[in-house]
Amino acid sequence: MELFTLITVFIFGITIGSFLNVVIYRIPKGESIAFPASHCQSCNTPLKWYHNVPIFSWMFLKGKCGFCEESISKQYPIVEFITGLIFVILYLKIGFEWYLPAVILSFTALFALVMIDFKYFAVPDNVNLFALLMALIQPEYIDAIINALSAGLGLYILGRITGFIFKKEAMGEADVIVAGTMAGLLGFPLFFVALFLSALLAIIPSLMAKDTMVPFVPFLALATFIVYLFDTEALALLNGILYG
Repeated sequence: MELFTLITVFIFGITIGSFLNVVIYRIPKGESIAFPASHCQSCNTPLKWYHNVPIFSWMFLKGKCGFCEESISKQYPIVEFITGLIFVILYLKIGFEWYLPAVILSFTALFALVMIDFKYFAVPDNVNLFALLMALIQPEYIDAIINALSAGLGLYILGRITGFIFKKEAMGEADVIVAGTMAGLLGFPLFFVALFLSALLAIIPSLMAKDTMVPFVPFLALATFIVYLFDTEALALLNGILYG
């Protein structure tokens, strides 16, 4: 029965992942995510329903359009598969609690931001704010709101101070919103653990990139996901460091 549940959750996840591909492709271009219907990006031919089956359609078509046979990016099945994994992992972490859909949608929106930031070096406000809103739907929602406001305001003030000192913008509005999402999901002090972990994760890519810009939202999102999953272990490690 549990296996059936996991398969069902995964199927639902890859279906949302299919929609996520639309979000990732269209929102940075300022296009509607509802209209027009799904179509080939090369020949613009509207797709049949069987062209839109997550993962399996790409495999069946061998990664090519069913009309013009132009290659279809591997990003599509990869995003669908990872979204399915996010659904399953969070279900295993939380179980069938009433706030599970909100947490899943928050992390799914963060995943969309990761893909958009990697591809366009942009963080759309509508997706960012959606992730934040979903992060506030928690059992202790008042605490989640306070935590999000505290983290966002703290990061904003820090950004203003460092910007004044170094005479250039240190943090953008998007970073402040992501910080609010992180704090809403994790609370304190796990928020600081995730910030520290994100900095560690970003060190090697930043050194390898040299003069190339490195998006930071992907590291924030990944660190938040890791700390959320291993919250008990992270707290134990933090207490060990602080109190021995």
